Amino acid sequence: MQALTTPAARFDGLPGWPWPMRSWRDAATAQLTMAYVDAGPASADRTVLCLHGNPTWGYLYRHMIPAFEASGARVVVPDLIGFGRSDKPLEEAAHGFDFHRASLLAFVEALDLRRITLVVQDWGGILGLTLPMALPQRFERVLLMNTTFGSGEVSEGFRAWRAFSNARPDLEVGKLLARSEPRLSAAEAAAYDAPFPDARHKAALRAFPNLVPDGADAPGAALSREARQWWRSSWRGQSFMAIGMKDPVLGEPTMLALRDSIPGCPEPLRLADAGHFTPEHGAVIARAALAAWG
Repeated sequence: MQALTTPAARFDGLPGWPWPMRSWRDAATAQLTMAYVDAGPASADRTVLCLHGNPTWGYLYRHMIPAFEASGARVVVPDLIGFGRSDKPLEEAAHGFDFHRASLLAFVEALDLRRITLVVQDWGGILGLTLPMALPQRFERVLLMNTTFGSGEVSEGFRAWRAFSNARPDLEVGKLLARSEPRLSAAEAAAYDAPFPDARHKAALRAFPNLVPDGADAPGAALSREARQWWRSSWRGQSFMAIGMKDPVLGEPTMLALRDSIPGCPEPLRLADAGHFTPEHGAVIARAALAAWG
């Protein structure tokens, strides 16, 4: 598989991003390198696993990593293949629901992550919420932010986003983030562009909107419905939910429907000024979740 690697120099001096890159390879990803952050003590009795979505990368969690690290946890933040500091296949067809799910499952097992707090947003949840049913002994908590199950039902708002994305093969990521989260500085918005020097590096960005299961028989839809039923019937861990109220696609109605599938999920933390990229308000969210869990 042909793939690109973003030059490391593009990640130098990004605001609020001091963590060095670690890397992992697995046969399930055709020997592609998955980059990740591994902060906090490796001997910690809990691990926080933060999964980003499209079109972001691990930088999305820079406000949450210190809060979780201060709690004594190990904090692991991978970049999905095609994003961030991970390798980027040249072909959009390289990306698929099963491909990315398999790489995440292999990553969790290779690093032997245990007592996991799963932190998800956007595709981080579409993929991540299918993981605990495969490895139930490894997961204990979940923090949900503006995401959903990829069960095959999509909204008109999502269809509009997909059309917007498909019309922009060289999507300007920093500008998109700044529109959603006006509090971003120019340097922070630029950091979201760092992984993508040109359109060749953006195959994942073009592929992912079209990978969201759209229809009962779409790839990943049946698995996501199975995962939703697993959460409803089998989840016994702790949970917390934060909602970016300005999100037009995965906002409050979608999140409340998701909450119905998570037993014991408390009243959400509603963030009036947050858009889709909720972890940009992550310090407040992380502290609230940790306080709720005690």
